[in-house]
Amino acid sequence: MNCFQNFYSKKKVFITGDTGFKGSWLSLMLKELNANVTGYSLEPPTVPCLFDILKLKDKIKHIAGDVRDKEKLLHSIKETEPDIIFHLAAQSLVRRSYSEPVLTYETNLLGTLNILELSRLVKSVRAVVIITSDKCYENKEWIFAYRENDALGGYDPYSSSKACAELISAAYRKSFFNTDDYGKSHKTAIATVRAGNIIGGGDWTEDRLVPDIIRSLVEDKEVLIRNPDSIRPWQHVLEPITGYLYLASLMYKDGKIFSDAFNFGPNSNDILTVEDVVKKAIKAWGKGSYKIKKVDNLHEAKFLRLDTGRSQFFLNWKPVYNVDQAIDKTIRWYKEYYQNKNADIYNFTVSQMHDYIKSAEKSYLEWIK
Repeated sequence: MNCFQNFYSKKKVFITGDTGFKGSWLSLMLKELNANVTGYSLEPPTVPCLFDILKLKDKIKHIAGDVRDKEKLLHSIKETEPDIIFHLAAQSLVRRSYSEPVLTYETNLLGTLNILELSRLVKSVRAVVIITSDKCYENKEWIFAYRENDALGGYDPYSSSKACAELISAAYRKSFFNTDDYGKSHKTAIATVRAGNIIGGGDWTEDRLVPDIIRSLVEDKEVLIRNPDSIRPWQHVLEPITGYLYLASLMYKDGKIFSDAFNFGPNSNDILTVEDVVKKAIKAWGKGSYKIKKVDNLHEAKFLRLDTGRSQFFLNWKPVYNVDQAIDKTIRWYKEYYQNKNADIYNFTVSQMHDYIKSAEKSYLEWIK
């Protein structure tokens, strides 16, 4: 993958949440880019788990730890002396946030606060990318796509906690990592990134649509849908992951320009209802059925879109896969895992990553070669 001109080769990269779905994909890509990767996270959250399937514990340096544990986190970052930090560790489920609101706020606020505070203390850090969520916006259920300067908010504890993480990051960016002082009193760039509903192979998280679909299809059960008409910005996991890496490389080179908030979402015509995604996934799998079953009255947003104009203008970033390609790549991964007894799932995952990068090199990444 020469799209980054060997930028990440030998760079020291610290990832929180490396055992999670997105964290595992990010760790894998950084390994393929020849970076020195240190991951910090709780133990793998699901069984099965992509982190374990890819045997990433043997391929990167992994530290078992909680982002709320400031002392252990500080020791780990000091020991690593990273050039770049990607902060993904979070309680990331809307529905779980209703049953465990304190855990959600503690993890998502204190975790972010600790990363930002420790980035002040470890002078090697040049770029910090805080991964929040498209749900950080005050969702007014309108048809317009949300821009980075729209109001932050959140109905449920999870969404609210991500808005809080954005506010904390903005305060630190202004107070301690001000771009006016970049290159004078500090050389650290801080950015927050907000992606859409991420799909891709290797996600078994509870109460997420695609993992729920896969579990049902594998067990020959009907797929149950809670909110069939809810509309989301669906995108393959490699879209935001590559965007994060690309942004961090620009931040490292010129933190004064690229310290900001950025949306990484799909094209406007690639937003679908939950029911549409289920239909496409069943078709790609080759069999299956579904039914609609409202299981509770917990509030979940009905309509959500992201405006990616800032990322496209300032970063020259744009989505590579349309929603049909994203669903197809996702289902292909799960079919390889469940149906091919001789599958080399590590190399299959790497091949999907390389296929994506080849497509990206023909679009938004070609200009930095």
